[in-house]
Amino acid sequence: MATTAPATDPPDSSPAVTTDASPPPRPTPEELVARAVAPVKPAFLRPPPVREVPKEEGKAGSGGAVVTGEKKSKRQLKRERQQEQKSTSHLCISVGKSGNVDSCKYGTSCRFSHDINAYLSQKPADLEGTCPFTVLGQLCPYGLTCRFLGTHKDNLAPQNQSEGNHERNPLSKDTQKLLWKNNYKFPKANAQIKLLGLKDGNKNKGKEANDDNPDETCELNGNVKTESLSTIPVNVEPDPTLCKRIDNSEGEPLAVNSVQCGEPRPLKKSKVEVDETQNDGTGIHDNAAESEGLNLSNGLKIPSNNQSSCRVDLVTTAHLREKKIIDFREKLYLAPLTTVGNLPFRRLCKTLGADITCGEMAMCTNLLQGQASEWALLRRHPSEDLFGVQICGPYPDTVARTVELVDNECSVDFIDINMGCPIDIVVNKGAGSSLLTKPMRIKSIVQAASTVTEKPLTVKVRTAFFEGRNRADSIVSDIYDWGASAITIHGRSRQQRYSKLADWDYIYQCAQKAPDYLHVIGNGDVFSFTDWNKHISDCSKISTCMIARGALIKPWLFTEIKEQRHWDITSGERLNILKDFAHFGLEHWGSDSKGVETTRHFLLEWLSYTCRYIPVGLLDVIPQRLNWRPPSYYGRDDLETLMASDSAADWIRISEMLLGKVPEGFTFAPKHKSNAYDRAENG
Repeated sequence: MATTAPATDPPDSSPAVTTDASPPPRPTPEELVARAVAPVKPAFLRPPPVREVPKEEGKAGSGGAVVTGEKKSKRQLKRERQQEQKSTSHLCISVGKSGNVDSCKYGTSCRFSHDINAYLSQKPADLEGTCPFTVLGQLCPYGLTCRFLGTHKDNLAPQNQSEGNHERNPLSKDTQKLLWKNNYKFPKANAQIKLLGLKDGNKNKGKEANDDNPDETCELNGNVKTESLSTIPVNVEPDPTLCKRIDNSEGEPLAVNSVQCGEPRPLKKSKVEVDETQNDGTGIHDNAAESEGLNLSNGLKIPSNNQSSCRVDLVTTAHLREKKIIDFREKLYLAPLTTVGNLPFRRLCKTLGADITCGEMAMCTNLLQGQASEWALLRRHPSEDLFGVQICGPYPDTVARTVELVDNECSVDFIDINMGCPIDIVVNKGAGSSLLTKPMRIKSIVQAASTVTEKPLTVKVRTAFFEGRNRADSIVSDIYDWGASAITIHGRSRQQRYSKLADWDYIYQCAQKAPDYLHVIGNGDVFSFTDWNKHISDCSKISTCMIARGALIKPWLFTEIKEQRHWDITSGERLNILKDFAHFGLEHWGSDSKGVETTRHFLLEWLSYTCRYIPVGLLDVIPQRLNWRPPSYYGRDDLETLMASDSAADWIRISEMLLGKVPEGFTFAPKHKSNAYDRAENG
């Protein structure tokens, strides 16, 4: 790098001025740490690089935000998309996979090109390396469109869906169609919602659990009332007046006779039927209890000798101790991370020592609508031997149905409900950390969701919604009785977002109030094995620590904790980790051009975090803290210097080492602010 020449001395005619030109003394490492600045050794420091901001930011070679151009109408975008599909750059999937133009069942009416020679003539050059499917000994499913076409072998067998390397939890077409038409049945969730006296928002309620007897009457305080079927669909916002009534009671169970009803049909004589189906085959009530009447969780009493009482299918719920138990104690738990916590990244963390993984947060409404993009967040790799999914929703009925849906359609070990997400779009819908202001709504959600599955149910919360008004301790003592097996407490309020340090003293206070059977998991600022050891040893009631941003910045943190050492990892070792991610990404998103660029996008999102890592050998004080601001510094080699850059242009250069040149006009702007820790985000 070129250095700036020193300034020339003043002319001899000027008067001599004696000044002390010595630079101010450099702060000591202790002073830098007190100011949350990383104490990098002076020999590696350099002046901050000066970058010119181009007129059109965000393009390859620049690094900055994307400047949006002229907005196009939906019709114009659709027309351009159809024209692009007809071009030779978009080869028919069937033709590309088989290499035979006659393999497409649509023939000449296909929207995509069947001209193989024209496609190959304009196809980008193959990337360096070997096709990830060929490495596995499988026939590449992308055929001619694969960017590693030259490494394909003709004697390989097609990929077998039953092989151990196949990803799990796909969304079947039949299930998706049922969800699209709102015809999927939720018998357990619907029954429990009725028993808890909660408002049912499913318009096809009569088609699901009560096909044999859609008319139901319930006795409440001696009054018999017919309950009509709701006409509010799951994927439509409820009536504002109804929402207001629910919010005013903070999720209190609604009385049955307070629900607006239609014209009642003639009543049938029915009796209370108790489902005695258990895992062990035994009933949950004896005859004496039935003769005295059933006391439900919401105080609803239904005498068995009352012929006009409603017919209720009780959800047979195993006690928490009878459910499948997960021992979280001292297991390395990778937190569910939006965008970057995708399947290839979780798979990478498993190779580096993570014990428990959890999918990205999925919204309940989107799952119930059958959105393929949301269901992709539930995918599970076979290497994830202890895997959970995280869902987020504002109301007990939607969360309960989503839990039942996931329990039926997915292979998971536990289900986590997010009640701590600080994102505005989630909070404004009444979900995430907004639930911290409605403790009775939390109770209703946990009670309704825990009874429809025998898998462990966990909850993730923050300390509070507003700064200085902690609420987590008020629910931690009761949440086990409501049905949760574990609770994760992030030591920040919603108002803090990710600024300031996590309040671990408050997490310890909550853990002390928790019952013995409840697993309490701490979360916040774990960035070294010493942080892990301190939190586990300071409070014996803490089962384990959840690792979030620490894993994004240095995923080998799991290895450091298991080996109890500060790993001074080299730039070459870090590049090998990036290569593994790229390989896993191509296997997951595909080895064609679209899959390569999708892998590149998520790699760049991840690199916006990894640039904050400072090698151990460059620090005067170890270990690095998560809130330290890294100064501009040189690495021990050129690659390490490149990895320390916070410029998007340098991240693109790293991606080109692994995935080839970026397409013409490529732009990138990180979805998350990698430097959000040094900004005041107090909302």
